[in-house]
Amino acid sequence: MTKDGVATVGTFPFRLSRRQIAAICAGNALEFYDFVVYAIFAAQIGRAFFPSDRPGISLLASLATFGVGFATRPLGAFVIGRMADRVGRKPAMLLSFSLIGVSVGGLALTPGYATIGIAAPVLAVTFRLLQGFALGGEVGPSTALLLESAPIHRRGLFVSLQAMSSDGAVMVAGFVGVILSTTLDPAALDAWGWRLALLIGLTILPFALAARRTLVETLVMEEALAPSVAMAGTRRVVVLGLLMLAGATVANYVLVYLGTWASSTLGIVQRSAFASVMLVGLGGVLCDPLSGWLSDRFGRRPVMIIPAATLALIVLPAFWWVAHHPSPHSLYAASTVLACVLDLSTGTILVAVAEALPRARRAGGFALIYAVAISAFGGSTQFAVAGLIRLTGDPLTPAYYMLVALIISLTAMWHFPETRLNVSVRRSARRR
Repeated sequence: MTKDGVATVGTFPFRLSRRQIAAICAGNALEFYDFVVYAIFAAQIGRAFFPSDRPGISLLASLATFGVGFATRPLGAFVIGRMADRVGRKPAMLLSFSLIGVSVGGLALTPGYATIGIAAPVLAVTFRLLQGFALGGEVGPSTALLLESAPIHRRGLFVSLQAMSSDGAVMVAGFVGVILSTTLDPAALDAWGWRLALLIGLTILPFALAARRTLVETLVMEEALAPSVAMAGTRRVVVLGLLMLAGATVANYVLVYLGTWASSTLGIVQRSAFASVMLVGLGGVLCDPLSGWLSDRFGRRPVMIIPAATLALIVLPAFWWVAHHPSPHSLYAASTVLACVLDLSTGTILVAVAEALPRARRAGGFALIYAVAISAFGGSTQFAVAGLIRLTGDPLTPAYYMLVALIISLTAMWHFPETRLNVSVRRSARRR
């Protein structure tokens, strides 16, 4: 970074304003806002589009529809991610964010089954598929642009803002859930409360699109057209990155599902369940940037491994405590501690995987790795956990599920290369 605060990318210098950084992260934020709203209002959405007289069937159908949207993520990652590596990060980000807005708004405005019959679930599934396509192509270009626009010695901090935005959205979604569940009766929540929650998220759309239009392109065409790096190294990064992100995804989605689990399995009031989601998001807002900052100082590997190992040790005791002492206070404490420890690790996983990929394939490669991890494990986690609890009757099922994912992720972290630049390069970057 130069004395006037300008970061150099390729052969041209520029700086990102706070407004532009927020615009870059907005797509990820809207994704997680929508995800949490859908999760905490899954029962209401199920009754709107999939009414059934059999207990639990509407909820499972709603969660299955949520999972369907993950099927098109790899396709969006391939199409929009390749566009970002060939045409530019900026046009790819404008396209993906516009499609996200259409899909979220479309789902919120689709009439229920009682009004338009079978067309309601068909439209709901269609909008979920479109949203999955758009989200699959969003994370790669935006992460690549953050990484490429950051000063060399602050890459971890910059990219961690992507994770921070998603956790901030989780916190906001939980807050919206608390307010709506407090002010609206169950009938109003079923009729239009969940729709209002989705539409609130869309208020950032016009502002983020306007700010994204002012971004400077970070793709250097000469490098994008240059020969690629050794494929053996790239394949290793892809496999290990996929396992790391898969574990982090499962852990994160189980934590967000913690509120629904506490409400549906333990009988804790729904308002407290929404509040626990707020605390999960707050933990990420505080710990994601801390994770990035620590990784810039001490390296990516230790900042990924130590918190993930700690989480593996405490996840079963935390769930056991809540299950055997069900109360809002035990739920709040477990949610906060587990979220903070998890986010100290996941904030660094993003920058480590993105740094390890060559620039010519960074946006598309990262998008595809992320999309496959999210599609295979994120979309199925809530449905699988709900189904396993129903099958086994064991309230600790979510903890077992998370623990297995963490062990797999930790194994991949141990074998992942250190991607932070050496000390001399970083000191040189600070002096510039």
